Amino acid sequence: MAKPLAPDALREVSRTTLRHYDEHAESFREGTWDHDVSQNVAALLHAIEGPGPFAILDLGCGPGRDLVALRGLGHQPVGLDGSARFVEMARAASGCEVLHQDFLALDLAPERFHGVFANASLFHVPTQELPRVLSELRTALRPRGVLFASNPHGRNQEGWQGERFGAYHDWASWRRVVGDAGFDDIAHYYRPPDRPRHEQPWLASVWRKRTP
Repeated sequence: MAKPLAPDALREVSRTTLRHYDEHAESFREGTWDHDVSQNVAALLHAIEGPGPFAILDLGCGPGRDLVALRGLGHQPVGLDGSARFVEMARAASGCEVLHQDFLALDLAPERFHGVFANASLFHVPTQELPRVLSELRTALRPRGVLFASNPHGRNQEGWQGERFGAYHDWASWRRVVGDAGFDDIAHYYRPPDRPRHEQPWLASVWRKRTP
């Protein structure tokens, strides 16, 4: 088991990772805006119960691509990102409310959202902090609300890749930590679709807030 990160080290995780995204915001937008994540959006929306429109938190919204898509589908998305540059871009692109918050210091209203869309974002949270962060997301969801997460998977290792910190879980460990945080798993799959597993670096999963 890795040695726990001290508070100063956790602050460095956020500071350095977010600085990287701020400094590369334009190239990130150019490189990712046309990525097709409609499979993931559909997985989230299909799992939310009741009639829409739905209030959805786009956790780690980046420049705003998925906010635009969700709003175009008639829903009420709210973005959240720790990168100040991404927050500016997302507000301009989508016209949505976008919260400027660090994943490790969330301040969310309880039971505000029908769903949380965490596409390529939660893997930046150190494993030791995941239970707390997931619990905070659970609190922000309405009863029986839905969490969608997609992360690059691995063999339960974490650390720096260049200027970005990442934690790479296999399905067993990811299922355990999210389940322990008060969620029931609905489905999981690997991406991109229609490829051999060794060509599917992304693990997507859908969860429902457990009834107490």
